[in-house]
Amino acid sequence: MTHSSARLPRVRASELVGRGWLNTGGRDVTLADLRGKIVLLDFWTFCCVNCLHVLDELRELEERHRDVLVIVGVHSPKFVHEADPVALAAAVERYEVHHPVLDDPQLVTWSAYTARAWPTLVVIDPEGYVVAQMAGEGHRHNVEVLVRDLIAEHEAKGTLHRGSGPYVAPEPRAGTLRFPAKAVALPGGRLLVADAGHHSLVELEPDGSTLVRRIGSGARGFDDGGPADASFAEPNGLCLVPDELRARLGYDVLVADTVNHALRGVRLSDGVVTTVAGTGAQYMVGAVDNVLGWDDEPDEVPAVEPVVGVPTVRAGARRQKLSSPWDVVWSPALGTFVVAMAGNHTLWSFDGDAVDPLAGTENEGLLDGPLADAWFAQPSGLAVDAEGRVWVADSETSALRWVDPAARTVHTAVGEGLFDFGHRDGPADQARMQHPLGVAVLPDGSVAVADTYNGAVRRFVPAVDDGTPGEVTTLATGLAEPSGLVALTGDDGLVLLVVESAAHRLTRVPLADGVGQVVDGGAHRTQRPVTELAAGTVALDVVFTPAAGQKYDDRYGPSTRLQVSSTPPELLLDGAGDDVPLHRTLRLNPDVAEGVLHVTAHAASCDADPATEYPACHLNAQDWGVPVRLVADGPAELTLPLHG
Repeated sequence: MTHSSARLPRVRASELVGRGWLNTGGRDVTLADLRGKIVLLDFWTFCCVNCLHVLDELRELEERHRDVLVIVGVHSPKFVHEADPVALAAAVERYEVHHPVLDDPQLVTWSAYTARAWPTLVVIDPEGYVVAQMAGEGHRHNVEVLVRDLIAEHEAKGTLHRGSGPYVAPEPRAGTLRFPAKAVALPGGRLLVADAGHHSLVELEPDGSTLVRRIGSGARGFDDGGPADASFAEPNGLCLVPDELRARLGYDVLVADTVNHALRGVRLSDGVVTTVAGTGAQYMVGAVDNVLGWDDEPDEVPAVEPVVGVPTVRAGARRQKLSSPWDVVWSPALGTFVVAMAGNHTLWSFDGDAVDPLAGTENEGLLDGPLADAWFAQPSGLAVDAEGRVWVADSETSALRWVDPAARTVHTAVGEGLFDFGHRDGPADQARMQHPLGVAVLPDGSVAVADTYNGAVRRFVPAVDDGTPGEVTTLATGLAEPSGLVALTGDDGLVLLVVESAAHRLTRVPLADGVGQVVDGGAHRTQRPVTELAAGTVALDVVFTPAAGQKYDDRYGPSTRLQVSSTPPELLLDGAGDDVPLHRTLRLNPDVAEGVLHVTAHAASCDADPATEYPACHLNAQDWGVPVRLVADGPAELTLPLHG
């Protein structure tokens, strides 16, 4: 399929309306200001790992075409915290967003462009017409080809204007730490901190502020070697390697190097960094090249031993692509490291030689049960208790969950689903959190949670028996996006070391027996524009448009898949479930006034050129949560776009 046939009808782009602008030097930006440029609107929200993937996908394209392409981030928040302008400004700085950002807390521009999913990309040509709209991630190739075609077309017409855009870089921030993510206590009392904003690790004295050394050059990169030469990209989780494994593995700390989609080993004696799992490329759901073959070109995988003095590692895990590993913990009961693979909503295992899926289907949501059947949503924090349970901060469902290693099952302690959150203490089945990123087990067996978007530390006390759900209280409030926790016991008793990410510091919270207050800040549901539909029969149609130069891939069976469910379940009288076609007849319950339709679509596509001996293939996937309201004269059809 050519690009011209995949273009949308010529529709004038809607004006960019919101509360204000970032990265523009204080001035507002209108579409008239951008006339003559190719404009790419990136509808995002900073909690969403798929949105963060898109930011990284677009970096190179943005730099290469900065004189003709203007990317505008339209921030359309999911959580209450994300609507805070101070929090948004911090996120724009944290994720090194190098283009203008429109703050759209009321979803005005989101609604004008009929966006229904995070992320959504909209391309506007130099004359101000919308020419493409794409939901989800993985569209880098399609966007590159489209931009190239638009440059040629509008340069020939004389409607392309080269020159600088409206982006104004903010002043750089100084300080030892910049958006630290997580920390771990080292033998002897020092602390090792994942300094994500500086793309490095920082070793501090026990006071949590005095710098001992930095491991990593400080530049975003993917290099092994000594502490001055190695580089990371937004590292997050840290885990001490068990003593009995250090000699064999050759490193002392395992690092979740999130944006490099890799696990890195750090030898503390000299600060040498080694890549031990991951290729540096992102695992894409359904892609055929997630594991590189042994006959792949050598430059596709970092050399096994790139620097003299770097420990040798077996190459198996080095050929497996990963997706935004966010935390890592050692599980004695499982005999492996457990990795929170936030990018594809799963848990993985790493035994030092091989890295493999452990739990999760790659569907995003909250579903308990056997490891292979469970659903997660950006698992971002891990901890192991004395009984061997692996506790999980499941951020997008605002949930605290746990893995039973003996029964090999997943359970939920606190949390309701993708769209339910808040700050409410009390019985665990009624408690609510807001996008937690960290978790730590306290000596008494209770679990502390870095409740990131509530700026709080919460405590979950498990039930004494199976008849009660456990209790949640609040240990501390007023924190700036706490993202990691370390429980320390010293002369002053039990102290919780909090990685206060948006304040760029470590904070100590003393804990006494029985501490904790009960807070009821209310429960919330994600508020997005509601789609009105008719009660009764509704036709659901997911329209798949393969990327330029690609076609449906049905060589090995059906190339599509559609899953549908609802909240509440009673909303759907018929049409729920999993089937092949991308169209489905739904029957909506007239007795349920409103709810959310959850739709997941997959479509496989491959290079269309028959002369290509080994065509590149992709599995295009998107999840939608569509709030709906049933009205008497509502439409009897719902169309969702899925682009390759």
